[in-house]
Amino acid sequence: MGGQWPGVQIPAPRPALIHMLVRAVPEPSAGFPPPVSSRGMSKRPMILVTNDDGIRSPGLKALAGSLEEVGEVSVIAPDRERSAAGHSLTLHKPLRATEIAPRWYVVDGTPTDCVTLGVMGVLKERPRLVVSGINLGANLGDDITYSGTVSAAVEGTLLGIPAIAISAVEPSEHGLATAAGFAVRLALVVLERGLPRDTLLNVNVPAGEVRGVAVTRQGKRSYNELIVEKMDPRGKTYYWIGGGEPTWELLGGTDYEAVVEGKISITPLHLDLTNYAAAEALKGWETLLT
Repeated sequence: MGGQWPGVQIPAPRPALIHMLVRAVPEPSAGFPPPVSSRGMSKRPMILVTNDDGIRSPGLKALAGSLEEVGEVSVIAPDRERSAAGHSLTLHKPLRATEIAPRWYVVDGTPTDCVTLGVMGVLKERPRLVVSGINLGANLGDDITYSGTVSAAVEGTLLGIPAIAISAVEPSEHGLATAAGFAVRLALVVLERGLPRDTLLNVNVPAGEVRGVAVTRQGKRSYNELIVEKMDPRGKTYYWIGGGEPTWELLGGTDYEAVVEGKISITPLHLDLTNYAAAEALKGWETLLT
C-alpha cells in the first residue's frame, strides 16, 4: 500500500521522553472536568492526529512523531491540501479511508471528515485527545473561521474529546520542531487536566526564538481582499480569490500581539457563538416582530 503514496514518509516512534517533559500538574480548576478515566482503554492514551495541509505535510509528520512520546498516535489526514476548508463535512459522496501504514490513514475528504471517520468509524478505540496540525503558517484572528486545522479541533470538541489546533508561523524545519516540542508539553497537560466543556485550544508558535507563552484572545484583522480576474483560452472569465497584506487592530492581549512579541499564543475557543450582550439588547425586538 505504501507504493501508492511515495511522498509519504511515516516517522518512527522515538524513545519516550515523558519524564523530561512532565512537571507537577496542579489539581483541575473549577469548571474543568476531571481527567478522563483510562478504564477500558490501552495503557497509553489514544491520540488522533489530523491536519488540513494533507497527508504529505512535513508538519503532520513532525506532530505525529513527537506525540508518540505521549501516547498511541493514529493519523487520519486528507489526501491533499484542504486549507480554508472550514468546518465542511462531505455529505453528497462516499468517503474512502485507506490505511497506507500501521495507524496512518488517508481520506478523500476534509479535515472534519477525518475526525468524524476516525472517532465514529475507523478507530477501534475512542481517542482521548485530538490534535490538528502542525499548520504551515499562522491561524490568527478571523482566520480561524476559514481554517481546516482549527475546524478539525472543533469537530473533536463537538464529539466530546479534548482538542488542540497548532500552527507554526514560520514552517521551517526549526519552526516545526519547536511547535512539535510544545505540542508534547501541552498534550501532557491537557490529558492530565482536561479542558472546560465545549472549549478547544488554538495554538500559534511564533517565528524565531520563543520568549514565553501567553493565553490570549482572538485578534481582529482586515484583509484588502484581492480578486484576480483572468480569461481562459475559450474566452470565459475565471477568478482567483487572493489576499493582500492584512492589517491588525491592536486590542491588547490578542493572539497576533503575542506572536509578534515572540510568545506562543494559546487561545481558548468556545463552541457557543452567541453574543449574549446583543441578545439582551435585542430583547425589545421581540414585540416589534410579533
